[in-house]
Formats: sequence, C-alpha cells, structure tokens
Amino acid sequence: MSKENLQNKQAIQKLKELVDQIDIGMVCTYPAGSQFVHAVPMSRQEVDDEGVIWMLFSSASETFRNLEANPELSILYSDIKGYNFLSLNGTATVSRDPDRIDKYWNKFVEAWFEKGKEDPQIRILKVIPKEAHYWDNKTNKLVTLFKVASSALTGARLDIGREGNLEL
Repeated sequence: MSKENLQNKQAIQKLKELVDQIDIGMVCTYPAGSQFVHAVPMSRQEVDDEGVIWMLFSSASETFRNLEANPELSILYSDIKGYNFLSLNGTATVSRDPDRIDKYWNKFVEAWFEKGKEDPQIRILKVIPKEAHYWDNKTNKLVTLFKVASSALTGARLDIGREGNLEL
C-alpha cells in the first residue's frame, strides 16, 4: 500500500468523495466517566466546500448529551465492498438552525422525527474535522484480493491501494 498524504483542497476533495460514497459513519462521542466511546451510525447530510460534515440528530440522544459535555468526536467510515475507509477526529457544534433543517429535510429524515420539521428535538450537528486518515483501494475488490493472494504466494510487493493523512 502506497502512502499519499493530501493537503488543503485535495484533502477536502478526498474527504468529500469518501464520505459521500460511504454516507453512514459511526459517530463516536466520549461519555464523561467512561473509558469507552459511545458509537452510533449516522448519515451525512452534506460535506461542504470547507470539508465540514453536516448531520441531523436528536437532542434526546446520548450523543447529544455527550457532545454537550465534550464537543470532541470521532467518525469512522467503512466501505467493505470497495475496501475504502476513513477515520476522522474533530470538533462538533450543535444548533437548531431552521434554514439547515429545511435544507436537509427529506423522507428519510422524516422517519426519524415523527413530529416533522417542527420537532423541537431536531438538532444540526456540524463536524469540523481536525485530523483524518484514509485507506483507498485503487481498483475493485476482486483485483485487490487477487493482488493480495499473488503477493502472499510470490512474495512480490504489489501496490494494492493507498493510505495517508488528510491535512485539511
């Protein structure tokens, strides 16, 4: 696997590409007094031109309570079919911005908020990435598996993908 660190616009583009492709990430918050993270799957609503990830979630959730006490979080994205992965750490801010709620409202979101767009528990989660690392498959899964098997049998080091830091 080759190393390819990306900076600035290239890093933001790679982040956007992976998050849009994978969509659902495990959002990990840090409960006070616990040695373990609290992780929940959440769908992104948007990755903007600055690399900020936007999501909708509920103020009735443990995630919300954890973020009130500590705005640091991690998000883990895994696309096992394509062998693409992203790990990011960042800072969250939470709001009740009606314009963003309106922008992101759709039938899928509606299923999570029974009271509709006016549900007082809807919150906007803004994730500002501080650091990120990706693993990206250069080819499809079948070719990657073939290369891994071939490397194991022959001892040859074949380039099966790339990984690197995203310096946003």
